[in-house]
Parts: sequence; structure tokens; C-alpha cells
Amino acid sequence: MRIEDEKARVRQIFDEALVNGQCYDYLRVLTKEIGGRLTASPQCYQAENFVYSLLDSLGFDTVFKQPFLATHWERGDTESATLIVDGTESSMSMTTLGGSIGTSAEGVKGEVIELLGLEELETFGREKLEGKVVFFNRPMDPRHVNTFKAYGGCVDQRWGGAMEAAKFGAVGVVVRSMSHAQDDHPHTGSMGYADEVQKIPSVAISTNSANQLNEALLAGKKPEIRIITSAKTFPDTIVNNVIGEIRGTEFPEEIILVGGHLDSWDNGEGAHDDGAGCVHAIEALRILKSIGYKPKRTLRVVLFMNEENGLRGGRKYGEEATKYNWNHIVAIESDRGGFSPRGFHMEAEEEQIAKVQSWRKVLEPYGLYDFQAGGSGADIKPLQGENTVLVGFVPDSQRYFDFHHAPSDVLENVNKRELEMGAASMAALVYFFDQYGN
Repeated sequence: MRIEDEKARVRQIFDEALVNGQCYDYLRVLTKEIGGRLTASPQCYQAENFVYSLLDSLGFDTVFKQPFLATHWERGDTESATLIVDGTESSMSMTTLGGSIGTSAEGVKGEVIELLGLEELETFGREKLEGKVVFFNRPMDPRHVNTFKAYGGCVDQRWGGAMEAAKFGAVGVVVRSMSHAQDDHPHTGSMGYADEVQKIPSVAISTNSANQLNEALLAGKKPEIRIITSAKTFPDTIVNNVIGEIRGTEFPEEIILVGGHLDSWDNGEGAHDDGAGCVHAIEALRILKSIGYKPKRTLRVVLFMNEENGLRGGRKYGEEATKYNWNHIVAIESDRGGFSPRGFHMEAEEEQIAKVQSWRKVLEPYGLYDFQAGGSGADIKPLQGENTVLVGFVPDSQRYFDFHHAPSDVLENVNKRELEMGAASMAALVYFFDQYGN
């Protein structure tokens, strides 16, 4: 590697991103003009059409849609959670979890039983839980500097809470939002059912509402909650991944993939999750085109659909990659927000990771220092194997779960410069892989 030449190329990439960057404007369309892009919603199809037209306008050699059947769940127009303490009613900040069933117009009502995890269900047993509303109140552990580890430590109660609580006769589930922030923004997310278990409604309440409920319980009260939601699941619906590529000049059969997921939850604008990742990927390739770079390998951007409540877009892409023998040497996913870049984590062999680490001396001046083994991304996971390096973009994570799946995930909470730095980081990594393989 010719260090001085590579330093000049990376400087050129970052200059283009920071002086002529387009990604914030792309994100403005996705958030302000389109909005939350729940799979199979009108906004989902608007987003597909927007990025298809965008990739075509940028001069990609090929742009196409990849159709598949995906989950079609709608929140509905009505959702509320009412706290009842000593006969006094108060409204809670609440959102229905993705995939939950709805209730009747009167809702479901029950005395609240607070648990700190799924494992406590067995301890309480059916005698204490039947006919009750189970409140899962395990918070994200603030001791974890890696906030994704803190999230992973409590998200099981969101996914499996209703499924497991129903086995003990509970009539509903309320989950503390997965966030370090103390505010009135409830965070949604996906949840699941088992076919053999009674389905009960499952909702999330904001951290402030969770604290309010916990205080009532600590005071010896016997609070009740009434949950009303008009959520409904419809038959699977056809949606599309959107794909664009720039053909390689020397090794066109070798593919370098960059991507993010185009769908988002509908209670916000999907700015950090994952509008930022989508525009990172598009902008990374726009940057390389704009500076006149001619790739050796085929550069492919994939905007996946249905990550949030099904992951079917990633699976569909993986199926077709196998069917058509697409040779991915590397797949890079951005799905951790548009914050300041820190590096990339990889699922790869030790020698492949060592090669990427050898590029750090050129990338470190731009804040990129964290290159190590770790998780990559949910949508590119089906490409694992066959010597493909899977890479996850790693920005600073401290504020991510303030906004993740919340109404506050809006454009105003994305910093333009940090977003541009992320796109440039993606472009630089693509450049290195294109030059030196995996």
C-alpha cells in the first residue's frame, strides 16, 4: 500500500463529502417529505420510488427492484394506556409494539404486576398473574459503555413478553421503553407470538411513565392499566428491495455491497433508524463517482425493506445471491445511526480483520480507530460464508437509544456534519476493499 497516495485519496473522499455532500438532502426527503416508512405502508412505496429514481439520476449502471412478500402490520388510529390508581385515571405515554394484536373498543384492563425479566414469570406463577397486566420494567444497564450491549440485555422482554406472559394467563403486557433517556417518548419495536399460545396485546410506555408506574407500586398501591389499541395484521404484501450498481472495470463479478434498511417504524420519521444508513450507502458511491474513481470491482448499493418487522428483505436478497451465484467479497451495512464515525466491526477471518486494521493509519485522522471482530448487520447476515467479509459501520452509540424506534427519531436530531462524515467513512472503506480485496 502506497501510504501517501492513499492518504491523498482518502482526503479527496472526505473533502467531497464535507464540501459537496448530498446525504442530508436525501435524508430530508425520506423524513420530511415521506416520513415513517412502515413495511407495506404508502410511505414504504414512496420511499422505494424515491431511491429508485435517485439511483437512476446518479448514473448507476443498473438500478432494479427485488420484489418479495413481506409482513403487513398496521398500528391503526387508536392506541392508549390509562393508569388507574385509587380510582384516579391518568394517561400514559404509550405506543403499540409492532406485531401486536388489537383490542376491543373497550380495551383490556387489569391489575399491574411488575417483573424485571421473563425469568420471573415462573416465580410468580399463574395464580398471581392470571387476569393481570404484566409490566416488564428491566431498564437498560447504564454501566455498559457499549449501549447496544445494554439494549441486548433487556430487549427479550419486548420481543417475548406477551408470548411468555400469556402462558400464565396475563391479559396484556406493558414494557418499559428501551432507552437510557428519561422522557415521554415511548419506543416501539417488534414482538412475537407463538401459534399455540393465546395472543394478548403488548405495548411500550415511555421511561417517565414507567417510573410513574413503578413509584405507585413502591408506595403500596394496586394500580390498574387499561390498554386500547386498534392494531391489526393483514395478509402478506409485495414490497421491494431497491438495488443499484456501478460495474467494475477489472473484476466485475466480484461485488462490494453497501446498504441500509429503507423501512422504519411509523411513530417517527426513521431518521437515524435507518434513513441515515440508506443515505450513507447511496452517498458513499456518489462520492466515488463524483471524484472520478473507476472501481475495479462492482459496487452495489442495496436498500433493504422489512428489516424492522420481518427481515424478509435481507433473506430474499440472500436467497437470490445464492440462486444467481453473486460473488460478494464484502458486505457493509450501516444501521446504527448517523452519529460521529468510530470504525467498523467485522465478521471475518483473523487475517481479513488484520488487513482492514492495516488501513487504520490512513483512516485514524478522521476519527476511525475501532476495527475489530464483532457484529455486522441483520440484513447482510444471510451472506455469511463463502469468504464474504461482513462489516457493520460503528458510529458513537451514546445517543442512539434516545431516538431508536421513538417519535423523536426525526431529521432535527441528525447532525449534518456527522452524517457526512459517516458517508465518507463508508466510501473510504469501499475504496480500500476495491483496491486490495478482502
